[in-house]
Amino acid sequence: MKYLFLVLIFALGFWGCSSSYDSSSMYPEQRYQFALKLYNNKSYEEALKEFQAIILQYPGNAIIDSSQFYLGQTRFQRDEYIMAAYEYSRLIKNMPASKLVPEAQYMLAECYYRLSPDYSLEQKYTLKAIEELQAFIDFFPTDPKVPESEHKITEMNEKLAHKEYYTAYIYTKLDYYNAAIISYDNVIENYHDTPYASLALYDKIKLLVQLKRNDEALASIAKFIEKYPDDAHVQELDKIKTTIEDKLSTIK
Repeated sequence: MKYLFLVLIFALGFWGCSSSYDSSSMYPEQRYQFALKLYNNKSYEEALKEFQAIILQYPGNAIIDSSQFYLGQTRFQRDEYIMAAYEYSRLIKNMPASKLVPEAQYMLAECYYRLSPDYSLEQKYTLKAIEELQAFIDFFPTDPKVPESEHKITEMNEKLAHKEYYTAYIYTKLDYYNAAIISYDNVIENYHDTPYASLALYDKIKLLVQLKRNDEALASIAKFIEKYPDDAHVQELDKIKTTIEDKLSTIK
């Protein structure tokens, strides 16, 4: 009984510590399965080493694309999104005929999506996420993940709109009125399908009225009422329109 217990302890220690197991003598497919088992058991550091070794030692083997993909997956599970994106990109670029390319393209986009920061920060990863998600949709339009990708693009665009809208707000507070109007226009024109477009147009109108740029204010009010007839601000803007028109008629 004591002997069996010692054997069991030894076996558990042997299999539990992959560094003690020599995988170099395995056939390529065996080694891939071994690496995949490490990955599935969340032994990511050891799995990473195995997938890297497979790619280096068996460059022409049929398991290379899968190993390259799971190298990216392992990086992703370790929250190493920049490195994961690099690994997915290598698969897409070097093995374009692989059946794993659609999933790699989606995961490449997902890396940048995970890196996308709060709207108040620099948004290069947000822009990259949109670019890669759109590439996924364009190249694989029938993939089941397309609706999810479209939803994420909408989310990222709203973040960009929020940043631009906030920039306009800051310019207004600082009395940089021309810069504020440019930023409001950027939101209105570039992010017209986000909730920030109507907010930007409304704030632009208020600023134009404040600056007594009446003709521009009237044109913007007409645009607002046409585009957002059910908006809560329509009644207020109607009153502003009437007031401006009365003043203009008095001047004439």
